[in-house]
Amino acid sequence: MLYKFKKKKPTTAANIFIAPGSRVIGDVEIAEHSSIWYNTVVRADLAEIKIGKYSNIQENSTVHVEQNQGVEIGDYVTIGHNAVIHACKIGNKSLIGMNATILSGAWIGEGCIVGAGAVVPENAEIPPGSLVLGVPAKVVRSITKEKIIELKQHAIHYADLAARQEDIEEIK
Repeated sequence: MLYKFKKKKPTTAANIFIAPGSRVIGDVEIAEHSSIWYNTVVRADLAEIKIGKYSNIQENSTVHVEQNQGVEIGDYVTIGHNAVIHACKIGNKSLIGMNATILSGAWIGEGCIVGAGAVVPENAEIPPGSLVLGVPAKVVRSITKEKIIELKQHAIHYADLAARQEDIEEIK
């Protein structure tokens, strides 16, 4: 569902998917072929959230902002189940693992993987092409160019999966 907040309402491309049970609130922009999966909250009540093309935010995730500090999610980004994305920037072709948390002011470079359960600290800067693991999250190694291609393909796969969700029907 889309909700207006203080005269700001979400803007969406025509070919996106927002699953039942999800909430998209306020100053949110969602680009083409992107998807917001079941029971996810994208709340832009204090600043803007931009979601690039072919990006997916999977079940039960939360995307939120701070006063004057929004969220930018690049193109071909996958955000895994139960992730928390808070007032940060995520570069193109990156993957944020299940239950990972990205804290305020963090910057995730292009082609990164943030492992499941990792917590990226406030204002952390993760260089492009990095694998990041742990609590607090630390760069453990570089990602290969082949793996970055796989990350893009994974995001495209989710766009295809989203397109097939048209057939979902609630059973009463």
